[in-house]
Amino acid sequence: VAPATPVCEVPSSAMTGTVVQMSCKETEGSPPSEYQWYKNGVALLEKTGTGSARAANITYTMNRKSGTLLFNTVTKNDTGEYFCEASNGIGLSQKCSVKRMQV
Repeated sequence: VAPATPVCEVPSSAMTGTVVQMSCKETEGSPPSEYQWYKNGVALLEKTGTGSARAANITYTMNRKSGTLLFNTVTKNDTGEYFCEASNGIGLSQKCSVKRMQV
C-alpha cells in the first residue's frame, strides 16, 4: 500500500540552545514508510559516522524509521522551512506541507 500524506510536527519557534524534536508519521503505508526530512528544499543528511557529521557541522539526529528529527541544541542556523517525505517503495512518495521554524 502506498504511503498516505504524513503528518509533520514542526515547532514554529524555538529558543537557541534548546532541544527540539520534529516528528513525521503516516499510518497507511505497507510496508511501513521510511521518512526523509528536508530543510529549505534540501534533503538532510543522515548522521552516520562522527567524523563526517562533525565536518558537516550536523547538529541533529534523523531517524528514518520513526520519522523523528532531533536537534540537541538548536542554533539560529537551524531556522528554515522544514518538511518530510514518506516513502515505502510503493506508489508515489508523499510529503507534508512545509512548516517554518524560527530560532
